[in-house]
Amino acid sequence: MSENFSELAVSMPFDKEAEQSLLGSVLVDNQCMDTVSGIVKPDYFYLPAHRAIYSSMLSMFMGGHSAIDPVIIADALVKENLYDLSGGKQYLLQLAQIVPSTANVESYARIVREKYYLRRLIEVSQKIAESASSGEGGADVILDSAEQMIYDIRQGKETNAPTKVSRIIFDDVITKLEKLSGEEKEQYMGIPSGFYNLDKCITGLNKSDFILIGARPAMGKTSFALNLAHNVTMKAKKKCVFFCLEMSKMQLAERLLASQAGINAKKFRTGELTREEWVQLANAAEQFENAELYIDDTSSITVPEIKSRVRKLRDVDMIIVDYLGLIQGSGRTENRVQEVSQITRSLKMLAKDLNIPVVVCAQLSRGTEGRGKSHRPQLADLRESGSIEQDADIVMFLYREAYYDNERSAEEQEEIDNSLTELIVAKNRHGETGTIKLAFDSEFTRFRAVDEDYGTARS
Repeated sequence: MSENFSELAVSMPFDKEAEQSLLGSVLVDNQCMDTVSGIVKPDYFYLPAHRAIYSSMLSMFMGGHSAIDPVIIADALVKENLYDLSGGKQYLLQLAQIVPSTANVESYARIVREKYYLRRLIEVSQKIAESASSGEGGADVILDSAEQMIYDIRQGKETNAPTKVSRIIFDDVITKLEKLSGEEKEQYMGIPSGFYNLDKCITGLNKSDFILIGARPAMGKTSFALNLAHNVTMKAKKKCVFFCLEMSKMQLAERLLASQAGINAKKFRTGELTREEWVQLANAAEQFENAELYIDDTSSITVPEIKSRVRKLRDVDMIIVDYLGLIQGSGRTENRVQEVSQITRSLKMLAKDLNIPVVVCAQLSRGTEGRGKSHRPQLADLRESGSIEQDADIVMFLYREAYYDNERSAEEQEEIDNSLTELIVAKNRHGETGTIKLAFDSEFTRFRAVDEDYGTARS
């Protein structure tokens, strides 16, 4: 292993002095780890020996060790059979002596990181060239793959090999818990949905989750999805892209404006607005000025196209798609069941790759209609493919008893609240399931959370 210390990079960008100075700075002043741990990961080092030394330093730092010196590091590396005691200890002592100035440790760290990204770009470029010249796969597939690899580099993701669980714990889990306990808590919490009882159940709209909202036609899927988009952008101040494959941009904008202004949505078709309502409308329109809500009404779109458009917008916090049945498959399949399976897997990968929640509306089968007195939806009612239930992290159903008015007598109907809607969390990969009560204001096409203790509604 000691021979690796003298290796020189020939074909790859690499700065030996920067790597040595960074490691030496930490050995001289352990507090340098506070600075460099947020900039550099072990894989950023080119030389294997430097990578091993920094990994050991990072483990000690995260474990709360008060001292990180050449003797302790050498002993730890010997126990892991990474190099011999004599050569390793001598090299570590040299590192501590050759540091120009620990005051420049942040600059050393940034040089190490920059060289790493350049090497990753070279590796990815070689892979792209090999894929393009091999003749395997179409241009669209290769382009999407290339775009994904470049995106991963930009996001700082390392996907080349399995990661040791201790690395994940120290680099990701503990870091997340520390930030959840501190001032950066909001960065790691799920995005608030705007419905307090729903957030209590699913802890908000979490990163990398594929969330499905299922319901029969006219149950309010689009309205609920728009409510989420409104709450995420107007209240939580996040960036959201709404892909509507069924309605036009203008129809969605009208619904949003009607809901925000508190004006009957029907008036947007007749134009019969009072002077006061025009004032309400103007005030509501102004409130959307700073909202980071984007609408795409492309009628035939694939998941790779959705991914490409979201990437171009940059820093998107959430995607909503209305609805699953209208998404086009991106490859050839034998039947619709296989196509839907491919689409749902792609949607889950989309959420994971972009590390944001992806909310998708879906239409339920007619199985709910012929189910005796109770028509409450079940997971088995998801249309066309069992993969929908399998791939989704969270599955929610909208159910309103008033939808089945024609099946009841006048006496029975009097006892039913026409606005009362159940939001049934039927699957939650991360926690509990249950039913949340909502009130639906059809006049303004918006939902409100119902306080079950007092029978009142909250907006």
